[in-house]
Amino acid sequence: MTPQEMDARIVRYGDLRPCKTAFIDAHTPGSDQKENFTIIGGGVSESPDQHVHLTETPGFNIGAAGQPPKCRNSLHSHRTAEVFFVLKGRWRFFWGRWGTAGEVVVEEGDIFNIPTGIFRGFENIGTDYGMIMAILGGDDAGGGVIWAPQVIEDASAHGLVLGRNGRLYDSKKGETLPDGMTPMPLLDAAELARFPEPTTADVVPRHVARYWDLVALADRQPAKVIGADARLRDRPGFEVELLTRGSLPDADYMLDRHEVLMPMRGHWRLTWAGGTTVLNPGDTAAIPPGLAHRLAPSMAGEASLYRVIATDDPAGPTKAA
Repeated sequence: MTPQEMDARIVRYGDLRPCKTAFIDAHTPGSDQKENFTIIGGGVSESPDQHVHLTETPGFNIGAAGQPPKCRNSLHSHRTAEVFFVLKGRWRFFWGRWGTAGEVVVEEGDIFNIPTGIFRGFENIGTDYGMIMAILGGDDAGGGVIWAPQVIEDASAHGLVLGRNGRLYDSKKGETLPDGMTPMPLLDAAELARFPEPTTADVVPRHVARYWDLVALADRQPAKVIGADARLRDRPGFEVELLTRGSLPDADYMLDRHEVLMPMRGHWRLTWAGGTTVLNPGDTAAIPPGLAHRLAPSMAGEASLYRVIATDDPAGPTKAA
């Protein structure tokens, strides 16, 4: 693989292209400053303005959300896994029909494997612009977003309507639903009753892993974060590991499946037969199956990297306790 071919498989943090109208709450006060990034795969954006950096999916999608302080992502649900790790800032996640069933505060490097089938939202409670990186199960990311009814109702008061086709229409731009297209219906009482309401005590021990705990586990080998025998036991169609300088192999290695590298701290040198490059925090590198390569921190100091590996498991739901 030439350096140019590898460059085409790396999305640099500085090259990320945000969409500020990705979802139905894009005009709702309190949520109208968020930015959505679709890095690998089509993601779940509802806007035709969303830029997709790498269209080829490895069995899962990679995205990100960037928000200034006090900006909130509204209550929604997914049909497959949604995993976040905090790249920058301090974030509060909350869940339940009204966002009051439970909550957790996560810091930089922490990872949250959110149970599928619950309404969830999140907000930046830090003092600066924050960024969270996302892994979504499945090549089609579960077929879109399921919104809590109040989110759709609030959005309509600010000019946004979601069609049954999953696309947004913005009256502020003069857009209307096409002929024959109806709005996305609100979930009824029977449908809402099927969404669980787990407590904080139900969710946090089984679904949240703290960064410094993972760093300690990665002292001599990669820390298994999400997987059948990992700290967060789950099989959502991918595995997640945390690597540090103490857990790196001493030689080239090669996998028979897709691998995505996402540096958290430090600068990482990626070397393969055709060249070498440096990966920085916020970069995303899609390594194809069968490519022999090596990783090494390129500078002294703290270095950590999340690695996502495709598995043969179906992109099924992550269940709450």
